[in-house]
Amino acid sequence: MIRDVALRPVRESDFDVLFEFMRDPESVRMAAFTAQDPDDREAFDAHLRRNIAREDTTNRVIVGDGRVVGQIAAFVVEGDTEVTYWVDRAVWGQGVAGRALALLLQEVPVRPIHGRAASDNAASLRVLTRAGFQVVGTDTGHAAARGAEIEETVLRLG
Repeated sequence: MIRDVALRPVRESDFDVLFEFMRDPESVRMAAFTAQDPDDREAFDAHLRRNIAREDTTNRVIVGDGRVVGQIAAFVVEGDTEVTYWVDRAVWGQGVAGRALALLLQEVPVRPIHGRAASDNAASLRVLTRAGFQVVGTDTGHAAARGAEIEETVLRLG
């Protein structure tokens, strides 16, 4: 059980472990809205480097009990700030995502702030609603991980 959760900036030395987390088949299916090819390391590295360099994005690794257990970010899309997170499947169900989200929300005071999750991703929706996000609608989009259009739930805090 992870006891201590902290955030720190993403470092290039984190790329290997983050890449492995983000290509876990079960995690990819649950997240649904993922890279077209989760095994494309070159695309992953380029995407992460671009995001780290953006001034309107806050990228953090999630450190649990001293080791990297995920990634969390706040970014701007079409003028709205959104959050996203990815946690190592080995620590699912231990409250890591919720604690990391609370820390990110302290660091990024912008409100309103939005979150999105595949509508069938009950765990991620629970993390967002426990943090105070409220459902404001649904949308549909192409989920690369599932090769289909699926519904996603849109939430807002503040």
